[in-house]
Amino acid sequence: MSRGKFCEQNLLIIFLVLCANATICLCASNDPYAILGVSNTASAQEIRKAYKELAKEWHPDKRSDSDSVEKFVQIKSAYELLSDTDRRRIYDRHGVTSEDSHYLQDKYDYSEYNRYSYYQAEDTFGKHFTIDQDIVLFHKLSVTANYFEKNILPNSTKKVHVVMFYNDWCFRCTRIVNSFKKVMDILEPLGVNFASVNAIHEETIFRKTGIDEVPKMVVVIDGHVFIYRDHSITPQKVVDFIRKKLPFRIIQRVDSENIDDFLGGWMDNRVRALILEPRNLIRLRYLLTAFEFNDRVAFGFVDMNSKRSKDIIDRFKVNTSMDTLLIFNEESTSYVASVCMPDIPTQTLIDVVSSNQYLALPRLSSQDILESVCPREWNRPRKRLCVVLITENNKKHDFARVALRRIALNSGYSLERVRFAYMFKESQPDFINAISKGSFEKNPLQIVIIWRRDDKHIKYEWVCGAKQYANFVNESLINATNYEISFTVKRLLKSSESLNYEAFVEKLFNEHSEGIITKWMSRMLYMLDYLSDNIEDEHLLAAFSLLGTIAFMFAVGYMLMYFVRAEEENLKAQGRLVDGQDQYNNQPVPELKLYELRAEKYNGMVRLLKPGCRTLLLITDMQSRKKLIPYFHKAVWPYRKSKTLLFGHMLIEKGLPWYSELLRLSLCTNQKLQVNPRNCVGTVIALNGHRKYFCMYHAKHPESVRGAKRILKITKPLLDRREDPEIGTFLDKGYSEESEAEANVLLEDHLLNSLDDWLERLFDGSTHKYYINYWPDFPTK
Repeated sequence: MSRGKFCEQNLLIIFLVLCANATICLCASNDPYAILGVSNTASAQEIRKAYKELAKEWHPDKRSDSDSVEKFVQIKSAYELLSDTDRRRIYDRHGVTSEDSHYLQDKYDYSEYNRYSYYQAEDTFGKHFTIDQDIVLFHKLSVTANYFEKNILPNSTKKVHVVMFYNDWCFRCTRIVNSFKKVMDILEPLGVNFASVNAIHEETIFRKTGIDEVPKMVVVIDGHVFIYRDHSITPQKVVDFIRKKLPFRIIQRVDSENIDDFLGGWMDNRVRALILEPRNLIRLRYLLTAFEFNDRVAFGFVDMNSKRSKDIIDRFKVNTSMDTLLIFNEESTSYVASVCMPDIPTQTLIDVVSSNQYLALPRLSSQDILESVCPREWNRPRKRLCVVLITENNKKHDFARVALRRIALNSGYSLERVRFAYMFKESQPDFINAISKGSFEKNPLQIVIIWRRDDKHIKYEWVCGAKQYANFVNESLINATNYEISFTVKRLLKSSESLNYEAFVEKLFNEHSEGIITKWMSRMLYMLDYLSDNIEDEHLLAAFSLLGTIAFMFAVGYMLMYFVRAEEENLKAQGRLVDGQDQYNNQPVPELKLYELRAEKYNGMVRLLKPGCRTLLLITDMQSRKKLIPYFHKAVWPYRKSKTLLFGHMLIEKGLPWYSELLRLSLCTNQKLQVNPRNCVGTVIALNGHRKYFCMYHAKHPESVRGAKRILKITKPLLDRREDPEIGTFLDKGYSEESEAEANVLLEDHLLNSLDDWLERLFDGSTHKYYINYWPDFPTK
């Protein structure tokens, strides 16, 4: 039964996967942009051109296969959708392709019912208020969160987007419709895109942008969202806000001193565009155009009213009463395009710049430039060729790039079919290695013709005659190279000809990408800008108050330290204060006090000890006192800081009766012991007055000689064996306990040699404890 359920689950999973794949394929096949082979930002002319080419190719009258009819219908449907402005807008925002969608149905007009009649309601103060009925403008501009994240944010790297957040039940939203529409009418012709988001329906994007109320307008620039916090929405304030948020120095100010540096900086692979205006402030339309083409064109601004611009005006013979746009490529002495009008329209700007946004010989420095210069074309009759010079990034090969640039300018080929470019060998090693088959590896300069079938698949052929090793421009060499290139290109443009090699390549490395430091600096600047926009005045006052308080406290502390140091120096000068370091050096080291055990100190040192306290007592005589006390002092020195230990010494001549009685009590005998005072010298006893026991150390104490006796018992049977004649070499047969005791004579200097080990065992609790019933009296004489 479980196996049957498992099979049913597997079948269900397979069915769901197939349904998902079918849905994905269906969505991909219904994409009108993919069917026509254009991007989602393609213009109406590009869509019409792609439709005509595909219609000629897939027309059923020209093809006999069964799929041509279905393909032709898809092409026609895709063109009908994209050629209709409303349907295309609905598809871009909602992905709807059906003509019967409710988005395309006309909304019924309820205005005749006077639902929002003016003067019908009065507020509490008796003043009339009006509600703008044109909130339908927000509905027309409304986009989803998916569209915001997948279209507005990516496209904000080229275009500035203004997005209004609203909801249908917001009275303030209805009041600002007219103001928003005025801003839209002024800025939309300049290239600013407008949209709106319903905060109720798209709550996720509402939260992500950091907005806390509606209505609220945001400006999206380069993937960053900036909140417009001014309560009044006027065109001038919005323009100033956009100016402030655009990237810094997107247009460089140019005068007579830096004009040559600006025009000669094309090695960054960007065309130079010079804007000359009879005013100091740059118009917003020029800023927006510079922002859109920032990765292709470097813009410079010349204030014609400035005295420092007179040489530029005379050099290019510019009309000082009108705005002028000049575009330069590698040749900085003359411009390739110019526009001179009192008010240059935005579309004219875009058309002129877009048609001249590449150098005569651009460098393939990123995948985007490769896509633009050498676009994909899978159809053989319409194949596009790209002549690429493989060179090194040094001045020795400048002559080769100059020569190929001359060839490109005089080639006469249409840019739609043949483009010329160059590539740095060290910057794109992966691409060069992928097309290395058939190349001339010994040649430092090589020319290859490529045809891009798709993103990764390319076909290529090396130009054999373009071999050179000279470091100067030779006319005959240029003519020979031009002939080889022209001959090869003419041959390959024929639909019957094919290129010799093919390869699969990865995306080009972006040579203009920002480094880690630059990215972090950009993020820090964005964070500072974000904080400056979101921090209110009261927050700034609180922050400044806190910082001021901290600074005041540091200042007061510094002044106090200054006066204290001055007073210390004064006292030192008078000799009334010793330096702290000297005082520390002169401070006596804490001493270890050894108390002599006498009758008057006996109770304090033994009988009245607190629980946990012990007294370490060294027994000496008059002769050994001076020798043993230093050894004892050194052994117990590490324990001098312990508050539970007392250290002392006792003369055996004075305390012999007390010591004898102590030993008798520990042996539990009534016989009086005869103790030799001389044998007691060097003994250390640890007395615990509260618990009535003591521990004993002596050089000949049984705890010390126990190991020697055990070894003697083990080795003694070996001495009696006669099997090994050489046993006596290592063990003396006359060895005995008595002989050991007689031979082991200890001097006074060695009596305390093992005291350190005994002290460690004492504090570990491994020494033997001798208990008594009471402490005997200490003699008074």
